[in-house]
Amino acid sequence: MALTLGSAPFGSAPSGRFNFDCHPPEHVLYAEPSPRRVRVRLGGETVADSTRAQLLHQSGQTPSYLFPREDVRTDLFTPSDTTASSPALGAATYWTVQVDDRRAEDGAWTYERPPPSAGHLAGLVAFAWDAMDAWFEEDEEAFAHPRDPYHRIDVLRSSRHLVVRWGNTIVADSTRPRMLLESGLPPRWYVPADDVRTELLAPSYTTTQCPYKGVAHYRTLQDGDRHDSDVVWSYPEPMHDAEAVGGLLCFDDQRVDVDVDEGPR
Repeated sequence: MALTLGSAPFGSAPSGRFNFDCHPPEHVLYAEPSPRRVRVRLGGETVADSTRAQLLHQSGQTPSYLFPREDVRTDLFTPSDTTASSPALGAATYWTVQVDDRRAEDGAWTYERPPPSAGHLAGLVAFAWDAMDAWFEEDEEAFAHPRDPYHRIDVLRSSRHLVVRWGNTIVADSTRPRMLLESGLPPRWYVPADDVRTELLAPSYTTTQCPYKGVAHYRTLQDGDRHDSDVVWSYPEPMHDAEAVGGLLCFDDQRVDVDVDEGPR
């Protein structure tokens, strides 16, 4: 949940302060009905299809969907010997999901006897996101994890002077960067390729998925015998939340120095 991740109000390192004494429990749960029709597919079959799914938010985790059993193909389930326990939800009962030759070991689970504070979630079915073949919210395929309704992305044009240094080498110098602000995460700066020494960028096969921004493609910094893998990324075909940074380049500020001036005073 955006409110419980990173620098968000209930995250591990909140960036702001309340005007009251706030001491949330170590493991915060918040479940709410999702207005979306949510479907899960495996091996060519729809194994869950519901307009009554609960969206579960937990401290430090991305959201997950929980489905009423009536909306799940439990005839495709076989019991598993796997056991696990959640501090907030109690013991989990696992199931293997199988459609013909497509088998997802421990691909689903339920909390049959959660503590009273989470009793309303008893018996609802969760699926391991990556163990399934595809997820849909309404008729749009969802990637990486459910979209968080409290998560926001803003992209702002800027005229501040940005310089990226890799050791003593300047690899980017721009006065037209764009600042990407994403809930619970530090700001990221994206720059046009024309303001980057792209001859220092080598292709990488690495990609990652974001449910809000799309598929990121990475590049490696390389100069002679010196190289640093996957330091730079871009979104060639971003989703609508990140359209304004499409094709621009972003640098990992934990591995290179990204200096941005403070602007006029």
